Amino acid sequence: MVDQPSSLPSVLDFATWEPVLRLLRDSRAQEAVPAIRVGGRIGRQSWNLPLRGQDTRGETEAVERVREALVDAGVDDVWFTAKMSPDGKSTLRLRGASPAVESDSGTPHPALLLVEGAVPEPWRRVPDPAPAAVPAPSADPSSLERTLRERMPDAIGATHAEIAAAEARIGVALPAELRALYQVTRARWEDWEDDDEAAERACEAVDCELFPLDELYVADASSRPCPWEFAAMEAVVTPPDAAVQGLVGSPGWIVFGDNGGGDRLAVDLTPGPCGHIGQIIILGHEGYIGASLVADSLTDLVLGRPSERSGESGGDGPSAVAHVNVRSVPSVEAAAHPGLEVLSIGVWDGEPLSLAPITGLPRLRTLAAYPGTLADPREIAGLTTLEFLALGPEEWRVLLDAGAVPRGLSAAVVTVHGDADPVSTVPIANEILALWDRPRIIRTVLEGDLGPASLVR
Repeated sequence: MVDQPSSLPSVLDFATWEPVLRLLRDSRAQEAVPAIRVGGRIGRQSWNLPLRGQDTRGETEAVERVREALVDAGVDDVWFTAKMSPDGKSTLRLRGASPAVESDSGTPHPALLLVEGAVPEPWRRVPDPAPAAVPAPSADPSSLERTLRERMPDAIGATHAEIAAAEARIGVALPAELRALYQVTRARWEDWEDDDEAAERACEAVDCELFPLDELYVADASSRPCPWEFAAMEAVVTPPDAAVQGLVGSPGWIVFGDNGGGDRLAVDLTPGPCGHIGQIIILGHEGYIGASLVADSLTDLVLGRPSERSGESGGDGPSAVAHVNVRSVPSVEAAAHPGLEVLSIGVWDGEPLSLAPITGLPRLRTLAAYPGTLADPREIAGLTTLEFLALGPEEWRVLLDAGAVPRGLSAAVVTVHGDADPVSTVPIANEILALWDRPRIIRTVLEGDLGPASLVR
């Protein structure tokens, strides 16, 4: 356990937290309990407080002092738990930052980063080659340019030097249709002389919110960051009849616009087995993986001809991701097959489950098990291909005591549910980090007095 002072005096001052603690105590004023126990998170950009009732007046003001302290300390966020007695005596426990703990994950149990710089397998996946892929028959740069000049006669196009500079910046040569588009318009706000109607006409001409040439970017995997806890549960699957590869990102996805709702439009230079080079795809802002086909070419997009093809196929055969729980896959045996990559064991009302059916599977890299669902956690030692493991504190305790923690892991999570105290998992988390000689998590305990609850207004 690491309970020690830190170099962050304002964050470690009980007075910094008093407005938050008073607010939480007030929201539970009607609860007849010996002591109020609460927990939550406060970050620079967002926070999560377990307030009771709908009246959250003063919430922003209450957390502002803590947020300012985080900014001063250069810390992204902090998790806390507190116990507040009726007489005002209070104990506040803070879980501090560590370079070996994933920041900004937004969950009470962020991943422990056991290998510096490691990312989940889907984020390491590169596009499969498609040597037979060619542009769609509808792709027509000359027709595209002519149509756009008719729709935008006063637009200012990019010079060859400006296009070359954009290509050098993103590291990809622009395909002929995209080059033709920007030769008609650079899509810079200053070119429209701050004229909203001119900008709107340009969007209508291209059928999207077109990015300026200077804001083109490549939607590779790093452009779609995702916390380990969620990313490790994904799998890259591209069926043989898919038009779009089921990737997180690709060096051949050139983003050039937005649909107005936060979803990004891109030219796809690395299509699926049945796709076209230069097809237009859309990357949803609510997902982390895959893309959908919009049009077979940029010419089709501008002319309002959506693709009649499906962008992806469901494929045949068992899934690479299996969820064993009371509503889904009925057993570990039913989930097991050579292509299984991810096994999630959720809420279970039967006897605890054995992991013997998945021992030796060649591609299994993720196991997440709801606390109490495993018959013998020590069976995990036989899952030698795991890179991510999420277990409850008791299961981790068994593994640690048995010396059975898989050493091939890149990241891990100590999972808590319900009203469990996330700060209480720090000692186990630090034992796991110690196996990889990673920086430990600092846990700090603060004592203070809020005064009797009856004095709070």
